[in-house]
Amino acid sequence: MSTTETSEVVERAKRDETPSPAGSRVSSRSASPSSLNDPEKHATSPSSLNDPEKQAASPSSLNDREGASALLRDTTLFRFATAGSVDDGKSTLVGRLLHDAKAILADQLEQVARTSADRGFAHGEFDFALLTDGLRAEREQGITIDVAYRYFSTDARSFILADCPGHVQYTRNMVTGSATADAVVVLIDARKGVVEQTRRHLAVVSLLRVPHVIIAVNKIDLTGFDEKRYRAVEEQANQVAVELGLIDAHVIPVSALEGDNIVDASERTPWYGGPTLRELLETLPARAAEEDAAFRLPVQTVIRPQGGVSALIDEDEAAGLRDYRGFAGRVSSGSVRVGDRVQVFPGGHETTVTGIRVAGREAEYAHTAQSIAVTLADEVDAARGALIAAAGTLPTGHQEAEVEIFQLDVRPITPGARVLAKHGTSTVQAIVSEVLSRRDLDTLALEDASELAVNEIGRVRIRFASPLPLETYADDREGGALLLIHPADGATLAAATVVETT
Repeated sequence: MSTTETSEVVERAKRDETPSPAGSRVSSRSASPSSLNDPEKHATSPSSLNDPEKQAASPSSLNDREGASALLRDTTLFRFATAGSVDDGKSTLVGRLLHDAKAILADQLEQVARTSADRGFAHGEFDFALLTDGLRAEREQGITIDVAYRYFSTDARSFILADCPGHVQYTRNMVTGSATADAVVVLIDARKGVVEQTRRHLAVVSLLRVPHVIIAVNKIDLTGFDEKRYRAVEEQANQVAVELGLIDAHVIPVSALEGDNIVDASERTPWYGGPTLRELLETLPARAAEEDAAFRLPVQTVIRPQGGVSALIDEDEAAGLRDYRGFAGRVSSGSVRVGDRVQVFPGGHETTVTGIRVAGREAEYAHTAQSIAVTLADEVDAARGALIAAAGTLPTGHQEAEVEIFQLDVRPITPGARVLAKHGTSTVQAIVSEVLSRRDLDTLALEDASELAVNEIGRVRIRFASPLPLETYADDREGGALLLIHPADGATLAAATVVETT
């Protein structure tokens, strides 16, 4: 690419840049993987209560349940991850999606165009993969190693995208990126069809119970947009998906490099009449929109201003806050209104919600994924690690459970291993009492095992030092998720999902 061509690409990007719904240009900044999977990082802090950007609805709509529900359906944050075998074009697809959605800033595009020109990239304007492959090792090898997180928005919805690596040794990173996803886009090379790693990634998606699966048959341009080849791969993919229990998988023919069926429908695939990738991502329901689930609020902290009220606050408001006792956290499921009856774990004490604060303002209603602070009618003991739930739905405390382990650390999980178990905002001591089995990721069958090594998936039995309000992962992805942490160095040993409680 010549210098003149590079300049033309950048100038075209500047002309095409459009403001985001908030009135500012959308950034494609990276996010820390740990912050996206750690409930503590999402729970309410005093600063987050005053940050309207962290809320899914504006304060003015919070007192109108119908208006809030409509806003939630239309502009809900949607998380999705990409996965697939090595060189299937994941990073190129992500880069193309960001570019065509006009979510790339001009200065970043200029840098990528220059790097592409320096490397003699000749397959289009620039190498879209460079927009997400941020590590030096990734760019040098042309592969994805770490999970790359990106934020972007369209007119319909806001997104958090996790670009996951494809190598077998980085399967643990794929687990991390998919754990909180509303959808996973699994890429398949149209020339190769379904391969071993494709099946492994679909197996992980099935075990994590990701709500939506999109199978993108990529590099369709290299087959001459041959419908017969696409149909053969589509049949392969659907067969594997059904075997793994993924009933509603969506299959799309795409070319990440050329842009076919990514944002706009391709004229070169007249035999395909389904939605484009972007249309699917904009219309699939997000977990946050499921307000019918029982209300759950893991308590991160108790806000008690007492004598610490700022002098800048109005005297009348300050007087009301001196005795304020708010239980702050992030709503993990369901919704709550002032006047609702709730119960608190531990103890099971039942009381009434007397107040809700969202983004520093009083509200009548709050929903899934919002960071809030609630006040209760009675003085209850609900410190960090407690759970506030809708009355009549409070989970039972359990001190033993059978869990599915996704081993992330190089140190294997063995019987007798002492760990810290993190559930919601609660962290307790625990011991692995028994390693039950290991999964064959080709068939998902369980086989006998005495330990679980890195990247392996299997079942173990764990005993907890204190009762935890566990729910099965099949019933509640939030209430049935755990992290196992090394007690000495704080490293995350494994992610776990609750299969059965005892």
